[in-house]
Amino acid sequence: MTPSEIAPAPFRLPEQPQETEVVAKYFRGLGDPTRVRILELLAAGELSVGELVEALGESQPKVSNHLACLRWCGFVESRREHRTIYYRVADGRVERILKLARELLEQNEEHVAACRRIDEEA
Repeated sequence: MTPSEIAPAPFRLPEQPQETEVVAKYFRGLGDPTRVRILELLAAGELSVGELVEALGESQPKVSNHLACLRWCGFVESRREHRTIYYRVADGRVERILKLARELLEQNEEHVAACRRIDEEA
């Protein structure tokens, strides 16, 4: 079989990303209000998926999808107890990032809220 007869792979491994791209992607993980709210709720202590659904007023699939993102990127950890899955913040530094963001916003909240360039990128 010649190389031209071989079907192309259905995927392509990504090139090694630049460190700045990975950092930007890390912050995009925090770029969704639901994910930030989940982290704020978990900062108070471990919660089950059902408790998060109730506190957020969102559907279980939506909350689970956000939790999967947060877990994959290392923001939260989970544990199973019988049929219930509990989540907690994986590292206290995540809570510090959110606290620092709030402190930075004290002087600049109106400008950030009015920024349309960030909205366009999303």
